[in-house]
Amino acid sequence: MAPTIAAMLLTLHSAGAGFEAACHIPALPEGHRSRRLHGHSYFAQARCALPSGWAPFAGAEVSTLRERLAAACAPLDHALLNEQLANPTDENLARWLRERLRAQQVPGLQQVSVYSTAHSGVDLDAAGHAHVWRRYRFQSAHWLPKVPAGHKCGRLHGHGFEVIVHANTTLAAQDDLALDYDQLDALWAPLHFELNYRCLNEIEGLANPTSEVLAAWLWQRLKPQLPALSWITVYETGSCGANFNGRLFRIWKELTLDSAVRLRHAPPSHPLAGVHGHTFCLRLHLQGPLDEVMGWTVDFGDVKARFDPIFKRLDHHPLHERGTGPGHAPDSDCATLAAEILRDARAVLPEVDRVDLYETRGSGALVTLGDTSELIPV
Repeated sequence: MAPTIAAMLLTLHSAGAGFEAACHIPALPEGHRSRRLHGHSYFAQARCALPSGWAPFAGAEVSTLRERLAAACAPLDHALLNEQLANPTDENLARWLRERLRAQQVPGLQQVSVYSTAHSGVDLDAAGHAHVWRRYRFQSAHWLPKVPAGHKCGRLHGHGFEVIVHANTTLAAQDDLALDYDQLDALWAPLHFELNYRCLNEIEGLANPTSEVLAAWLWQRLKPQLPALSWITVYETGSCGANFNGRLFRIWKELTLDSAVRLRHAPPSHPLAGVHGHTFCLRLHLQGPLDEVMGWTVDFGDVKARFDPIFKRLDHHPLHERGTGPGHAPDSDCATLAAEILRDARAVLPEVDRVDLYETRGSGALVTLGDTSELIPV
């Protein structure tokens, strides 16, 4: 008998925490701006495959993990990071936090991330490999010549595009820099010059500039100069985009849910037992072959339209009162909700293989039918 979707699901709980800190990086060359004493508003994130029963009660996994991560970050908050680490790069900070979390008996760590800015950071995977990323922006016009007549994307229009360049690299030692962000900036600079304030259709290789085609074009341009390149992410808008790793295309669509919840397994005196609410960030991840004619995996508009009935059942509703018929979970924690959304979404969008649901920044759950070894930041 074929396994059910529920039996195939992999669930990761996620928590985020911020800290304000000063640092300087002695490993950088003389004259580099980051050798000077400076500061950042850092953000850290941990994603874990938590065993049943780890949290005080079912549904408390996110809040408990967030408490552990905040405790791990506490010595760094409003501190000089060099008092903890000789070279407090994002990579080294992620490794330091991973050891602190392990010391707190946090099991199943799949990813520990540190972002020193909103446009750069490092994700440390379960094998200890550092995935460095950097975000870039450019302003361009385009149209999609293959879409049916009347499709809005067939008209000339524009976007404030964003691109994330991901590189899979590993530190040889704590006082070494695996990859300086300035190196990525230098590689991106000529591409920015080529793309910014241009009509993409007029650039060679971009006659049909979908997000997927643009991601593949950027891969071809960057990979020879950056062998460690692992993924390219293209944001067409703030709520949708595409990833490409040289072989596979993935797309994602983001929505927000303004919903009420309460956790049924929380003790009566616990805050989570009462009715409360979140502006949830919901991301649908899809994977499929590239349509060679259209140049996309799935039309973002089709994703939104097919998912809309599910969205309307969730948005501006009390999720703890949703149906409890066959197959419906009784609780409204992020992991339970994400698994339910994935199941329902696949009925109308079979390409969906992962759902992320965050109650606050970085804190929530990821439920996937695929491999968790490459948790691409979006």
